[in-house]
Amino acid sequence: MKQAIRAYDNILELVGQTPLIRLNKITADIPGQFFAKFEAFNPGHSNKDRIALYIIEEAERTGLLKPGDTIIETTSGNTGFSIAMVSLVKGYNCILAVSSKSSTDKINMLRAMGAKVYVCPANVAADDPRSYYQVAKRLHQEIHGSIYINQYFNDLNARAHYLSTGKEIWEHTAGQITHLVAPSGTGGTISGSAQYLKEQNPDIQIIGVDAYGSVLKKYHETQELDTNEIYPYRIEGLGKNLIPTATDFQSIDFFEKVNDEDSAHRARLVTQMEGMFVGYTCGAAMQAVAQLAERNYFKPSDVVVVMFPDHGSRYLSKIYSQEWMNEQGFFDSQHNEDPKRVEFINEMKGE
Repeated sequence: MKQAIRAYDNILELVGQTPLIRLNKITADIPGQFFAKFEAFNPGHSNKDRIALYIIEEAERTGLLKPGDTIIETTSGNTGFSIAMVSLVKGYNCILAVSSKSSTDKINMLRAMGAKVYVCPANVAADDPRSYYQVAKRLHQEIHGSIYINQYFNDLNARAHYLSTGKEIWEHTAGQITHLVAPSGTGGTISGSAQYLKEQNPDIQIIGVDAYGSVLKKYHETQELDTNEIYPYRIEGLGKNLIPTATDFQSIDFFEKVNDEDSAHRARLVTQMEGMFVGYTCGAAMQAVAQLAERNYFKPSDVVVVMFPDHGSRYLSKIYSQEWMNEQGFFDSQHNEDPKRVEFINEMKGE
């Protein structure tokens, strides 16, 4: 008798159940145990596979999406890739309004996946007709038989992570997790994970990572949108110039802000020290851990999970490009250096 072929029916069956990987060298001097939730193991190489598949299948289940329809979304790259991948497998058209801040690598990958891409200026107000939010809304109104995912204001964004990511973290740590450190953009990943984890143990600390130039941290603290907080920054997929309703601010204990330069170097440092080729927001999450450690925040008994949302291959023309790093002046500044980072920068500069 022939044995059954062991294979998946399609690539979408690989979404979720990403590994928890112990961080060793980069956290060696910090009290506690640290683990990365390595979302690059999703087939689309980011945590956005989870929401793309869940939201699209919910639209199918409720009859909002029919064969031959068009899926539209705003994205800094990762969500777009995941939606394009799901659309390809399921047979839908895909149109993406993308921030000009997205790396060339990301935009090229979106087009390679069959998506029609509109590149929109990053540094305009959210209500500007040129912004990727408004472009996506206009396309949805113009195209018959289309749905707009609208991840920033879609409750299913957090729901997808409640049902998968949070549950996985709880199970993989055997319920021992004490802290979750996660970047916050749309807020779906951190909110859904936090909701599940807080239900299991309300004492778990949920730490959001925000960017300088973003409004999220101040809004969390004051419940006011302060437009004076807004200015251009380089990190993709982190922070916002508006308040996404997909973010459950009540489930987040506090935000830690990080800057472009430190986050870029920290990502490169994770890659060099741990052998994980990580993205820009992964570096931001790790930078937040480093800043908290400088303030003696962690204890030996802590079990800390750090969310690593995506893969370094999406930043080859940015943080992993010597030319780009030099153009940004990221090898010139000496502010907020730690010894590991100084050694790493000097090595990269050939000193």
